[in-house]
Amino acid sequence: MNFEWMNILLGGVIIGISVSLMLLWNGRVTGISGIISGVLSPVKGDTGWRVYFIGGLILGGLVLKVLNPDVFSETVSMSASTTVIAGLLVGFGTLLGSGCTSGHGVCGVSRMSPRSLVATGVFMAAGIGVVYVLRNLGVIV
Repeated sequence: MNFEWMNILLGGVIIGISVSLMLLWNGRVTGISGIISGVLSPVKGDTGWRVYFIGGLILGGLVLKVLNPDVFSETVSMSASTTVIAGLLVGFGTLLGSGCTSGHGVCGVSRMSPRSLVATGVFMAAGIGVVYVLRNLGVIV
């Protein structure tokens, strides 16, 4: 029997608890683009926790890679230029949308923020549309 759904459920619960604790304890929304932006444009007394948060994300990925390398065995066959362009478009989208999917999609939607509900709908529609177009153009398989 396949119990992959349990890993997915557990991951969602951990994310939900983590963002709730961040909001309760720090009064902050866990939006990755905002956290990174705060490191790139530092404000005195507000940078340390951001650096630790980003370090924790990186360290968590490295620990997972060591403990369960099979998690990273599936790869997407994209050219480096496609990956760079996609990354730049995502970065531009976070500026345009004043946030990212973690801030709007996870934190904002759970708080029923109208702005986040609209932003997340736009993120999803744009992502679905781009993938549809690129697949039909043969850019991605």
